[in-house]
Amino acid sequence: MRLARSSGILLHPTSLPSGKLDEDAYRFVDWLAAAGQSWWQVLPLGPPDEFDSPYRARSAFAGSPELLAEPNAPVSDEEIEQLVARQAYWIGGWARFAGRGALANQVRFEREWQALRAYGRDRGVRLIGDVPIYVADVGADIETWPELFASGDVAGAPPDALSASGQLWGNPLYDWPTHRASGYRWWVERFRRVFELVDVARIDHFRGFVSYWAVPEGHKTAKRGRWRRGPGRELFDAVGDLPLIAEDLGVITSAVYALRDELGLPGMAVLLWAFGGDEKNLHAPRNHRVRQVVYTTTHDTDTAVGWFRRLPKRRQAATGLDPAEPHWGLIDMAMRSRASLAVVPAQDVLGLGSEAQMNRPGTAHGNWRWQLERGGLTDELAARLRDATRRGRRI
Repeated sequence: MRLARSSGILLHPTSLPSGKLDEDAYRFVDWLAAAGQSWWQVLPLGPPDEFDSPYRARSAFAGSPELLAEPNAPVSDEEIEQLVARQAYWIGGWARFAGRGALANQVRFEREWQALRAYGRDRGVRLIGDVPIYVADVGADIETWPELFASGDVAGAPPDALSASGQLWGNPLYDWPTHRASGYRWWVERFRRVFELVDVARIDHFRGFVSYWAVPEGHKTAKRGRWRRGPGRELFDAVGDLPLIAEDLGVITSAVYALRDELGLPGMAVLLWAFGGDEKNLHAPRNHRVRQVVYTTTHDTDTAVGWFRRLPKRRQAATGLDPAEPHWGLIDMAMRSRASLAVVPAQDVLGLGSEAQMNRPGTAHGNWRWQLERGGLTDELAARLRDATRRGRRI
């Protein structure tokens, strides 16, 4: 995929002041346009799990009713019939799982999301979505297509810089031979659905398509998992050439990079990790690639200010960042990067500390709760970000 030189902001809709697709969402689009931003990146849009995690959504296809601005808006029988005809592959399974009102809520979601998407498009703001590699262990997908999932092991990630004990996600793993025998139909339909809602999508945990960490059921951490082979290029050949971003962070092998490059997908660099390490540090600007997306921080890391405050004074000085505004130093660095796309979480534009971190990997409770204060993204911040974007030649 070839990306034009541009930039955007990462903010999940639940982090809007209301957490809904209401006037706050439209005001945010207006702010993005004023700030010279071309992209709004969101996290997965499905119905979240009991811990509010969008990465363990109860459906890989349905939109979350929790985002609805008008949950009681009228829905006609004709609208429901049209939805069922368009989404015949998955909508029945979701209706059986979610129960009364499920179909009407999906009509409402389509109505509200597409109106917001059109509003953004008219103002030069497009959408970047997020595709979790796995689904929830309790959800419509595993109930509707149990044959597509394996037993005995669950999903996770090995110990790394984000978590010393690894990440025990607990999601069901795929029965890849069954997927292969079906021509990867579930994945074809899933990606079709994704691109009905967004313009570009980030594939979470891309390395899992090459090899994935399987943890025996019943274990309390992910330390004792093992690597197993994924479907590789075969799956992507089945779904076709799509505008995807590969989340290639963590324990990455040459085979993962090779698949990413064979598919022509941009990977990721995160500036929070750009300082220190050796000359080959892939997050350092000197090693950025044009076909890449550079982030100041991500939803899984501390904020820029929180990260900087935790550094010892000597390491703070070694970064060369202004201690009074380290977040703007990272934003300028992202905008100047040779990477085609720069993305900044809203928390970094606001200069917020660790209290605004969206997710702490390896912990189930207390995540996904941060919300923007109404009026926090001011005209002054829009003007300053627009100037940084212009200096980076991204407008």
